[in-house]
Amino acid sequence: MEDSTVPSSSPVSNKGVGSDNMAASVTNANTGTPSYSMASLYVGDLHPDVTESMLFEKFSTAGSVLSIRVCRDNASRLSLGYAYVNFQQPTDAERALDTMNFDILHGRPMRIMWSQRDPAVRRSGTGNIFIKNLDKVIDNKSIYDTFSLFGNILSCKVAVDEEGNSKGYGFVHFETDEAAQSAINKVNGMLLAGKKVYVGKFQPRSQRMREMGESTKKFTNVFIKNFGESLDKEALQKLFEPFGNITSCAVMTDAEGKSKGFGFVAYEQPEQAEKAVQEMNDYQIEGTDHKLVVCRAQKKSERNAELKRKHDLQKVERMQRYQGVNLYVKNLDDTVDDDALRKHFESYGKITSCKVMTDENGRSKGFGFVCFEKPDEATNAVTEMNSKMVCSKPLYVALAQRKEDRRAQLASQYMQRLASMRLSNNVPGTMYTPSQGGYFVSSTLQRGFAPGAMAGTAMRSSARNWQSNFGGQNPYIVPGGPVFQGRGRAGGAANDLRSQQFTSNAVQGGNRLAGQRVVPAGVAGQGQGAGQRQHPGQRPQAAGGKQNAASLFQQYPQNQQQRAPIAQGIVVGGQEPLTSHMLAQAAPQEQKQLLGERIYALIDRLYPGHKDAGKITGMMLEIDNSELIMMLQDLDLFKSKVEEASSVLQSAAKMN
Repeated sequence: MEDSTVPSSSPVSNKGVGSDNMAASVTNANTGTPSYSMASLYVGDLHPDVTESMLFEKFSTAGSVLSIRVCRDNASRLSLGYAYVNFQQPTDAERALDTMNFDILHGRPMRIMWSQRDPAVRRSGTGNIFIKNLDKVIDNKSIYDTFSLFGNILSCKVAVDEEGNSKGYGFVHFETDEAAQSAINKVNGMLLAGKKVYVGKFQPRSQRMREMGESTKKFTNVFIKNFGESLDKEALQKLFEPFGNITSCAVMTDAEGKSKGFGFVAYEQPEQAEKAVQEMNDYQIEGTDHKLVVCRAQKKSERNAELKRKHDLQKVERMQRYQGVNLYVKNLDDTVDDDALRKHFESYGKITSCKVMTDENGRSKGFGFVCFEKPDEATNAVTEMNSKMVCSKPLYVALAQRKEDRRAQLASQYMQRLASMRLSNNVPGTMYTPSQGGYFVSSTLQRGFAPGAMAGTAMRSSARNWQSNFGGQNPYIVPGGPVFQGRGRAGGAANDLRSQQFTSNAVQGGNRLAGQRVVPAGVAGQGQGAGQRQHPGQRPQAAGGKQNAASLFQQYPQNQQQRAPIAQGIVVGGQEPLTSHMLAQAAPQEQKQLLGERIYALIDRLYPGHKDAGKITGMMLEIDNSELIMMLQDLDLFKSKVEEASSVLQSAAKMN
């Protein structure tokens, strides 16, 4: 039995972003039904592309929604497949639970249940039952419909593999133990979809492991291997008869009847089996060089668990053995092989191993490993050899790390950068709440904050030289706001590209105008506004030689304002088009995530199977967000930028 219990409430992942306002559940003594301090629902089995706006559109039909949060991975910001929906009224939440459970959203049925914050209730196992031997056609809804006859179900789930196929078992968590026991009594042994199912009380893994440990002390089935074809069933039974009465004996054979070299012997008493293991293990068969391996017969799951445990122990031992002595060396010249690498490092101490990594054709991959005997020798080598020129290339030398540790370190650094950015911009992390436009904005943003664009604050972007010819010199005007002159690197200048995002609300005749497109100030120079064009490097001037932003905006030709609709953007992979208004409503740490998802999907659509799609996406994300929005709204501009980035990567590859 596997330990894949359905979460009886909100499953909070160690790597995920949990909800901060999940409702606690309390049982009403009079009615026996749960009452909630907040009407909070857990929504699971979500498609990775499901967003807060999709959930809001779905659940707002049931009642007034206070907030929605899709839980995401801290490092990658990808959805973990579940969310929390908080309603204003418990009756609305109950209506959503009754009418929308297992509804299809983005191609997958949602699994909805009450959010349960108390971990003691979730882990107690009270009312939780286990069902196995399920037919492949049985899904979550079938289980729910079958077992809801016995009482109120808090949660239910059929375990599935990575492809969504049923594993043949599942879990149902009832509100009371009585309902669970009634379901066990009635359904255990019944036929579901033509298969006889087993239904019993759920046992936590710790309890199962304890029982398994006790069973290992009392066994009657013995496993024997490594006798080749020298023993048949009769010979094996005769060899093990002296230790007690044998109830069964078998030698495993192939399709042609030839022995596979292993078999089983079952005794009446555990003491007899234990004695056989002690006496016959390492026994050498007469006339052969075969030594028997005799041990307790194990289930496949037990063997796999034991092998995994041994593998993990060996892995830990290797890590401890090479901790602080194994060096990672990269940026190696193609002419450097194992011997040359050893010669460069052998002056710092005794080297136990040295290897330059190569591809299938034997060409160097440009990196390798050097393992010293002592940690201080490795430390000295790092100090002396890091950045040293070898064959006209500076080496990078550092202590080698496991891939998991390196990823964790990079994720930690990424989160620290996000935290420092949030602190510098005074934007705390918050939940998403619905705005009038049906999107989701931070509750703090509604009080006047704008992500990444505080008054007079610029976000720094480490743009590369390939970006210098794109929009870095053009000023941009936000309708109703000040003119902003973007400053970028041109002609190899070392200045960082600084970008500012502005969000403004212009109130005209009592109507609120929001989400208007940011347009190049050069447009104001066309037609009748040509004499008022703002030049690169020139500051906006106020009235009387000092024009304000409103007067500059009014210089746009009226017919141009009427003809230019708000850009809808390019639809990518079924996602809604990303606009500057939507981006302004996202938290700072999510803006690049939203842009990156769409940029990568669009590159994959335009250039299927492009090997550098990830690298190009990373390069483009260094561009100012407002410019990226314009690119996502102009397919030709987007293609030209992708081709430019691709040519830069190709040139760099030729240089290396």
